[in-house]
Amino acid sequence: MDSPVPPPHPAEPRPRHRDRHGRGMRGPVAPPQVPLSASRADLFGDLVHDSVERLERRWPQLADVDFLVLDVPLTAEESVPLGSSAPAEKGRQARIVVYRRPVEIRAKNREERAALVHEVVVEQVAELLGLAPESIDPRYGQE
Repeated sequence: MDSPVPPPHPAEPRPRHRDRHGRGMRGPVAPPQVPLSASRADLFGDLVHDSVERLERRWPQLADVDFLVLDVPLTAEESVPLGSSAPAEKGRQARIVVYRRPVEIRAKNREERAALVHEVVVEQVAELLGLAPESIDPRYGQE
């Protein structure tokens, strides 16, 4: 006599294989350590950081200044600024802000963006220190 085979338990989860199209589980396109995975905001922050490092070699007092990147200015003005600076106040360090979206809109490619970021940083440092931009970076306006 044949003994009946018990039906599989419906409560047991089936092993998960691949998605229904057979491509496997989707994940990130590139690992986090490759430049492809860096966002535009991260790349822009790197440009600002490179510009600040370049200026700090000549002006060591910039180590006491906070450099920030914001997407857009918080105030609605007639003309959109590319950056702003604020002197030190009690309890707060001096601060320079570079606005990412207005700079990106004005630059056509990565080289122009890097040059424009450096110009904005130089202009804001000059305003903060009360000097001419040419004295902050002798190559200002030549790039």
